Amino acid sequence: MKIKTKEQVKKVETPKPAAKVASPKAAVKKATQKTQRVTFTVRAEAGSKVFVAGSFNNWDPTAKELADKNGDGTFTATLSLAPGSYQYKFVIDGTWCADPECNEWVQNDHGTLNSVVNVV
Repeated sequence: MKIKTKEQVKKVETPKPAAKVASPKAAVKKATQKTQRVTFTVRAEAGSKVFVAGSFNNWDPTAKELADKNGDGTFTATLSLAPGSYQYKFVIDGTWCADPECNEWVQNDHGTLNSVVNVV
């Protein structure tokens, strides 16, 4: 049997754990702002086709349809929006309309008004 002296024994260093790196999913999740549910409501004739279009859906006039669940002409839809300021309009049977219940409006490039919702 051979015995190694201290000079002959190699010191084996245990590797130190690498710095913890956030996974890509965690980085995206952290960068993503928390959304809030925003409910859009408008009164229109029962049986109408009502949509909401705005800066949150690239002004697509058929992207989000509002529902008249009680058949009384009150149309609603809820969207999850990140914090920010958004312009929007209702599209009722093909006619673009500003939200009559909204207190904040801005003039658009067409010379009409867009409603504004601020999500905090």
